[in-house]
Amino acid sequence: MCGIAGIISPLQADINIQKLKIMSDTLAHRGPDGEGVWISPKTTAGLAHRRLAIIDLSKNADQPMHYLDRYSIVFNGEIYNYPELRSELQKAGYYFSSNSDTEVILAAFDCYKEKCLHYFDGMFSFAIWDEVEQTLFAARDRFGEKPFYYFKEKERFIFASEMKAIWATGVEKRIENKMLLNYLSLGYVQHASDKSQTFYSEIYSLPPAHYLYLYRGNLKIIQYWTLDKQAEIRISEKEAIEKIDYLLSTSVARRMRSDVAVGSSLSGGIDSSSLLYYITQQQKSIKTFSAVFPGFKKDETDFINKAADSFKINNYKVTPSEKELITDFEKLLYHQEEPFTSSSIYAQYRVFQLAKENNIKVLLEGQGADEIFGGYPKYIHWYLQEMVNRYRFSQCGVERNLFKKNNINVKWGLKNIIAAFLPSHVAIALEKKAYNQIVHHPDLSRHMLAHVKGREWEGIHKPIITKLNDILYFDVMEKGLEELLRFADRNSMAHGCEARMPYLNHELVSFVFSIPSRYKINNGFTKSVLRKMMNDRLPKEMVWRTDKVAYEPPQKMWMESSMMKDYLHEAKRKLVYHDILKPEALQRKHQALDAHEAHNYDWRYLCVAGMM
Repeated sequence: MCGIAGIISPLQADINIQKLKIMSDTLAHRGPDGEGVWISPKTTAGLAHRRLAIIDLSKNADQPMHYLDRYSIVFNGEIYNYPELRSELQKAGYYFSSNSDTEVILAAFDCYKEKCLHYFDGMFSFAIWDEVEQTLFAARDRFGEKPFYYFKEKERFIFASEMKAIWATGVEKRIENKMLLNYLSLGYVQHASDKSQTFYSEIYSLPPAHYLYLYRGNLKIIQYWTLDKQAEIRISEKEAIEKIDYLLSTSVARRMRSDVAVGSSLSGGIDSSSLLYYITQQQKSIKTFSAVFPGFKKDETDFINKAADSFKINNYKVTPSEKELITDFEKLLYHQEEPFTSSSIYAQYRVFQLAKENNIKVLLEGQGADEIFGGYPKYIHWYLQEMVNRYRFSQCGVERNLFKKNNINVKWGLKNIIAAFLPSHVAIALEKKAYNQIVHHPDLSRHMLAHVKGREWEGIHKPIITKLNDILYFDVMEKGLEELLRFADRNSMAHGCEARMPYLNHELVSFVFSIPSRYKINNGFTKSVLRKMMNDRLPKEMVWRTDKVAYEPPQKMWMESSMMKDYLHEAKRKLVYHDILKPEALQRKHQALDAHEAHNYDWRYLCVAGMM
């Protein structure tokens, strides 16, 4: 896990050590263990790197790393199956002078070119300069765990792990107004159909599962992997559980590979607790870290303690407050760079800070489980529509009653039945609803709403959903998961920690997508197959709980405090000054809402004001 940056240009004036050093310095938090800059012999490429030493702590693994007197790489992330790949490459005649996964990438690229990406189980963004061909090859992992931003102007190409390193070269920082408008009105932190779009004009993100080639100013971007949401294998539930058990166990074992101490985040839910089970099969003693909020109705302390006691491991807790949030807010925005959805991000930020204070550099995280196993309550709605669409009316009725029995309220009626047979009409209606939310926003100024004209539907694409896998695919591959991974990357890197996601092994994800929907949601429970797999491994009350919490802080209570009200009022004044909000917004009563409620306008005002 590191910070990478670089400049490619035919003009020697664009590339110098001082500029690369400035870029490196802005990424120092991502790599506190070392730094390096390099300029190619022809002065057409410059690379910068900040190192967080995790695998092969020696100088042999420093970057930029060079190979075969031809390739130079800067790499951010981990290739978890690097020992296996290294062995295969050695058989093919490749040699290695380090024990790092970075050198394995270089050898694999020389051997397989862009097809090397299909061999990697990992999280990564990297850039390889080929001095012979005078080309840049860069790639990003399948789900977007690691970031890669770039700016291109004629033949000048600048890239970095974070946008602040690009701005440090003199590129202007300008907010993209339609993205801002969609965030303020809808809460979107991503463009719904263009994953290269960021909140800043002319700075783009290389989409997950894509690679790029740059040659003499010509940029080619290609997708190398996607999920098959149509495939459905014939397999018994017992066989599915056995395969998931094997794949998840393997994924955890690989993500435990490290030359520094490994810990784990721990909430009170089944996702992180299941990981803890597999972790303790590999390593009996491990530190876990949690955010708790005693007295709050959604506090997870009891479940966290139950998990820690079950596995006899150490758990460290932190209790963030609204005062600390205000104190840290500018720092949080600095690291995130783009807006975020709620104060839950701050809870995660403090968990990584706690890990650093306890000398832990690597944390395993449970992100991705909800998106692949169908864990969010919203998925129930789409699962029921799948059954109706396939004329399984009686089964739909049975499931509705089972969810009701489990105290899960599912709003369902005639409109939903009709919608099941008119999915394209539903998508159009949802897009229109989103558009109306924008143009009828109560606080936005005329100046801000003017950015709708000619760009009415940009960023508000809604998918056509006929089955559960359609919405899961949308959340995993198009909009949803990547934003959570961005939050985790920035929060972990702010404290020089590495976040690893065992549920995001691509073989595991592909397999879970291929099993029948009824294995994911069944008998009144989401994540059914995961619950059954863990039934005899975790406390029953943890396995079969039906409330969904994770790291949710008491945001509503925080927003009602006088300190936060004052902070919010100043944020609104700033937005009125910049003609983003109407002056009347200052007179509107503050709206304190829980972290995951809709129309969380006041929270969004805080974030946007911090960006100005």
